[in-house]
Amino acid sequence: MLIKALRIGLGQLVVFADWVSRPRKLKRSPEAQAEVERATANLALYQFHACPFCVKVRRTLHRLNLPVQLRDAKHDGEHRQALEQQGGRIKVPCLRIEENGQSTWLYESKAIIAYLDQRFAA
Repeated sequence: MLIKALRIGLGQLVVFADWVSRPRKLKRSPEAQAEVERATANLALYQFHACPFCVKVRRTLHRLNLPVQLRDAKHDGEHRQALEQQGGRIKVPCLRIEENGQSTWLYESKAIIAYLDQRFAA
């Protein structure tokens, strides 16, 4: 029980540190931002709120100004089930990419960040 309380406390500390030190959003023209919003409509990030690796990916989403759907795989049974059944395992962060009627499930924060930087960085 003490370990669980410590883990929850550290998780909240990580979330707070992220909030305090959040990077600036990338500025785009309204037309370019509208194009990014169309491209991100097919993306969803399955995550746990206090997971440090998920925080790392969310910081990248914020920095790149990407409006990606966040899906809580810890407290939302429907999202957790989708992650397990369609993605193959319950592991976060996981980026679901819908393209041409097919779903790709990208695990690992470094891989997700590399994908986002490569596709959306200025």
